[in-house]
Amino acid sequence: MEKSYSESYKQAGVDITAGYKSVELMKKHIASTVTPGVCSDIGGFGGLFSLDLNGIRQPILVSGTDGVGTKLKIAFLMDKHDTVGIDCVAMCVNDIICCGAKPLFFLDYIACGKNVPDKIADIVKGVCDGCVQAGAALIGGETAEMPGFYPVDEYDLAGYSTGVVDRDRIIDNKTMTEGDVIIALPSSGVHSNGFSLVRKVFDVENCDLKAPVAELGGKSLGETLLTPTKIYVKPVLALLEKVKVKGISHITGGGFYENIPRSIPDGLCAEIDRKAVRILPIFELIRKTGGISERDMFNTFNMGVGMSIVVAKEDVQTALAVLHDNGESAYVLGEIRKGDDKIHIL
Repeated sequence: MEKSYSESYKQAGVDITAGYKSVELMKKHIASTVTPGVCSDIGGFGGLFSLDLNGIRQPILVSGTDGVGTKLKIAFLMDKHDTVGIDCVAMCVNDIICCGAKPLFFLDYIACGKNVPDKIADIVKGVCDGCVQAGAALIGGETAEMPGFYPVDEYDLAGYSTGVVDRDRIIDNKTMTEGDVIIALPSSGVHSNGFSLVRKVFDVENCDLKAPVAELGGKSLGETLLTPTKIYVKPVLALLEKVKVKGISHITGGGFYENIPRSIPDGLCAEIDRKAVRILPIFELIRKTGGISERDMFNTFNMGVGMSIVVAKEDVQTALAVLHDNGESAYVLGEIRKGDDKIHIL
């Protein structure tokens, strides 16, 4: 590939050699994600993965795809690009773990106005960090330089992941019943949702994102907003080995009101104890600054709860212990009751 060069293409805004340099810079990060199933190196036309079906009688593949959204605008303004890749991975793998599936591999897609190799390598470093946290291999990806389509200093980032679960271990809500308990897994911050509202509230293009903010414990607004989305894969997989889990919701855009009902069957309702919710300071700052109603806050943001898990009442203490042993400060968020509204926050 060292002979591949087009002066005409470069004059049009696409530097092929910059793409090669990006790949070289990211290889050391990608190597950290390699798992036993990886069968190919980066640079081919497809990523190859050998599926180990040992102990799995009826394998079901579960796939998820997502991007980082307008949180990227904060990365542009802060000129910090090594964490948004974690968000990209998290948005995919946190979804597929809701089905009980173990993520196997990940692919990313970066579209940019200008390929700056060091910046692309930083983005992919974040993707690799996320893959390591999820136990998934980065087996492929694409960087597309698109001058005239994206501004030269901006990019978009999306990803895709596939996992596997045994058919009889798929998490559904068929056994959920009145009296079951809802457990909260705390979020690390705003995660990767609601940033169109966040950007409007703080007028981020015209404020000092790097100034310390007292309400945030002295951290800057930009630093706080760029806190990567927490990846819940390993704690949840550990929990699934010990406890029968009846439902999981990844709380993303739409907050409590949209996401928790997705794991609740008809005829039942998630009754959330508002006083139990450990709301993070960033959400109080958003509410106060924007004059936003509490109802809208809970219908837009995770409010400090990144994932909810439903278990039987008799399994609560075991579930909390397993989650705590795996680094999660989990706590009881509410209960399942009879009702047709799917969710009440009381």
